[in-house]
Amino acid sequence: MVTVYRALDDETRRVVLDELAARDGQTLFEICSVLATRHGLGLTRQAISQHLGVLEAAGLVVTEKRGRSKYHYFNPEPLAEIARRWPLGEKEQ
Repeated sequence: MVTVYRALDDETRRVVLDELAARDGQTLFEICSVLATRHGLGLTRQAISQHLGVLEAAGLVVTEKRGRSKYHYFNPEPLAEIARRWPLGEKEQ
């Protein structure tokens, strides 16, 4: 769970997850393009790749290799695990 919190501690990684949640199955090139055009993030492909590695290590992103392309998918399960551990409930008044 610590790796999930550390992964979410970075704004760029949260934006990457937002984009993957909106449209799953993107390549590194597609993610870099979206981050540059929609969010004005001019990071190198290597920097984005490192962010994706952190997200993958935390289980928040899973990948699938098809030919020479690697596709990235948002995996909400680690967040669901947090929600199960500390469920949101109505506060008693």
